[in-house]
Amino acid sequence: MKKKLIAIFVFILVFFSFPLIEAKSYGWGFKRNNNNLPPDVGMYANEIADTSSYYVGEADEKVVYLTFDAGYDNGILGPMLDVLNEKGVKSTFFVTGDFLKKEVDLTLRMNFEGHIVANHTWKHKNITKLSFEELKDEITKVEEAYFEITNEPMTKFFRPPAGEFNKEALKNVERLGYKTFFWSLAYKDWETNNQRGADYSYEQVMKNLHNGAIILMHTVSKSNLEALPIIIDGIREAGYEIKNLDYFVKKL
Repeated sequence: MKKKLIAIFVFILVFFSFPLIEAKSYGWGFKRNNNNLPPDVGMYANEIADTSSYYVGEADEKVVYLTFDAGYDNGILGPMLDVLNEKGVKSTFFVTGDFLKKEVDLTLRMNFEGHIVANHTWKHKNITKLSFEELKDEITKVEEAYFEITNEPMTKFFRPPAGEFNKEALKNVERLGYKTFFWSLAYKDWETNNQRGADYSYEQVMKNLHNGAIILMHTVSKSNLEALPIIIDGIREAGYEIKNLDYFVKKL
């Protein structure tokens, strides 16, 4: 009995003598420039390598992509869709389970008008904290809810909530058949009580515009809604085409 207790003690001592190894978690970001060139993502380029993850299109093609995150709606998305329809622009909307549960009509409208409705997880969870099975559940529930509403399969495009990621989590997303899309142009637009106006949104897009830009905007922003018509016009006047992410994938 004494030997057994000693063995257990030695095991505990050895086990806790080694630090627990946990994969690092990152928040997507980049270094901007004022030269209308793709931003520098630094070490993140290696972290997303070989994971079917993307943040920018081709550097030699004057094409940009408008994408939106929609965790919920506050009455702004409908008018945004009006603008996109009037301007002939198709976009990708990354939605959560809460959005799908509450906004059936908007989901149907996005689908009917030719936009891509993509996956942003069921509960907007940090994917680096989820096991593969937990991640699968978060993603599959969104797929199932979308199919229930539209009777069509969801396009397998994914955006990590809050841009939180690591290579292991991105590989798990890839195992589920998804391509992950980060962004190369974004600004602080999601705080509904701290909106800076249409001019601010417009300037943030135009001064950072570059070939292949994947632009992230949030659908709850009143400033984005007010700026959207002039953003679209400004992008086109600068000589860029606005494409959707299905075009991006065809170019891979």
